[in-house]
Formats: sequence, C-alpha cells, structure tokens
Amino acid sequence: EIMAACMVIDFSRDIVVKALHISEKYKFSFFDSLIISAGLKAECPILYTEDLHHNQRVENRIKIINPFHDQ
Repeated sequence: EIMAACMVIDFSRDIVVKALHISEKYKFSFFDSLIISAGLKAECPILYTEDLHHNQRVENRIKIINPFHDQ
C-alpha cells in the first residue's frame, strides 16, 4: 500500500556516493546523509526532521524543516 501511494526510489551506488559527499561537506552523520541523498535523488524540496538544522538548505536543492521548531 505504501509503495502504491508514494514514490519509491531504488537504493543505488550513486545515492551512497552522494551521501559520502554530503556527510563530508556538511558534517552530517552518514545515515542522515543517506536520507538527504535519497531525498535529492527523488527531487524532494523539503525534508522534515527534528534531527538536523532547521531551515538549512543542502546542495541548494532540499530544505530541512524541523516541524517542532518554534516559529
């Protein structure tokens, strides 16, 4: 049901390589960088998470939003 309702991308070497680049450039953990890399591959404009920096842009393509951040 989830796969029918959502876009699912295949895990690939390109995602891992991009994650390594993001991790080094932005000093994120490798696993956070994998999530960001997959989001970039899927062309997601926003990543909702409470674990990263609110309002930060990564690769000038994806914006990190903490939904619990005080406005």
